[in-house]
Amino acid sequence: MPTVEMERRQVVVIGAGPSGAIAAALLKRNGHDVLIIEREHFPRFSIGESLLSHCIDFIEEAGMLEAVNAAGFQLKTGAAFAWGERYSAFDFGDTFSDGKPTTFQVQRADFDKLLADQAALQGVEIRYGQTLVGVDFAAGHRYLHVRRENGREYHIKAGFVLDASGYGRVLPRLLNLEAPSNFPLRQAVFTHVQDRIEHPGFDRSKILITTHPTQRDIWFWTIPFSNGRCSVGVVAAKEHFAGCDGDLDACLRRFIEQTPSLSSVLANAVWDTPARTIGGYSANVTTLHGPGFALLGNAAEFLDPVFSSGVTIAMRSASMAAGLLHRQLKGESVDWQTEFAVPLKRGVDTFRCYVEGWYAGTFQDVIYHPGSSPEIRRMISSILAGYAWDERNPFVSEPKRRLRMLSEICAAENL
Repeated sequence: MPTVEMERRQVVVIGAGPSGAIAAALLKRNGHDVLIIEREHFPRFSIGESLLSHCIDFIEEAGMLEAVNAAGFQLKTGAAFAWGERYSAFDFGDTFSDGKPTTFQVQRADFDKLLADQAALQGVEIRYGQTLVGVDFAAGHRYLHVRRENGREYHIKAGFVLDASGYGRVLPRLLNLEAPSNFPLRQAVFTHVQDRIEHPGFDRSKILITTHPTQRDIWFWTIPFSNGRCSVGVVAAKEHFAGCDGDLDACLRRFIEQTPSLSSVLANAVWDTPARTIGGYSANVTTLHGPGFALLGNAAEFLDPVFSSGVTIAMRSASMAAGLLHRQLKGESVDWQTEFAVPLKRGVDTFRCYVEGWYAGTFQDVIYHPGSSPEIRRMISSILAGYAWDERNPFVSEPKRRLRMLSEICAAENL
């Protein structure tokens, strides 16, 4: 039998998406040997197109902000919410956390390639079109079994592995780490359109989240890009899509037609791209780390797209993991549970609280309430901007209690 090719690398990152590119760049900037293995060829399509302000902190940390600023992406200043005649807008320049005042709305194919290219320019080696097909983490070793597009295979002995594979969830699958999510099964149907929006109340610098007029657990995203196109999608429990499998375009447009405030915004849209769907996307794992590996972003846990938290969690986890791994590779003692898993989970759980509140209607009551104080709106705006780890914010440090109290006040005032 032929001998299988073997190489040794200090750090291997699985996936060249935002979390992988940022983690790899941060490690390379600190002098470490880093290899990214990426199954796809970039550019490639992905959703998660509306970034939060906190993302800019990590892009800046990785030395990529100048390139991102120069790329011509749509500037994003906040988030707007619409339900029937109600409209509520939050400005990321007016938040409790005083974070970055703006961010971007991006077509992920271009954005992800830009970040990966920036990592490569900093010296990170990226191998596209290669798939991790097996691992052996027994006896303290990290052996990765990689298959090239031509079918030839080789092994890598890695000092440490960061899984940034996103929805691919490579290590959770191969190491049997997957755990059921406690979120109900939901599905998204989405497309890109030439939007031709002329509606006077529409703000291209904000994502528009629209609640269905009668079924509040159904919502839509409208994400404008700088080239006159928009990402448009609907999210609902799986049962709402019964009978839709044959014609996703008709399904999406039917939901929009049921929602006059959104159909008026998209009245002139050219529906020139076939709709896609993704379902059962909420996921969890039994652990975020183990001997010689850590899970980043969606590879570890994905909640729901409603507040665009996915890329922020991914980038935050990349920054945290890269910092800890740098210390570990220098010979310091690192506790991945207390320094990575626990603090990362605190912010994720904050997002989780507001996602659950959105579908229960309590957070929607707060969002759409016309009489919220400016200070409370600034605290909520901080979370919508991605600063879910800022525990100076009472709505971060005590999310469940604060949301319950505020929603009860809003409900009482609406009686």
